Amino acid sequence: MKSAFDKMAAGFEDAIAYAGGDKTRAREAAPLDVKAIRKVTKLTQEQFSATYHLPLGSVRDWEQKRFQPDAGARTLLAMIAADPIGVQKIIAKV
Repeated sequence: MKSAFDKMAAGFEDAIAYAGGDKTRAREAAPLDVKAIRKVTKLTQEQFSATYHLPLGSVRDWEQKRFQPDAGARTLLAMIAADPIGVQKIIAKV
């Protein structure tokens, strides 16, 4: 059984290999086209932000490819892409 130290050391080795160009030792999330998702909803950035309770600055950063959404935001955005009205209804209940 591996100790916590051994698991951390293996993770660091993977990170170093990835930084050195070895893409086989990591998983990369495919880039998300947030602007395309928003355009389907026919909302402005401000409306999209308010409707789905997302920070306006984050929406702008994602659309301008300065940052990619984290795992939670990616999940919400995927749900919006699949059913924007359904997600709006759920959020309205919260």
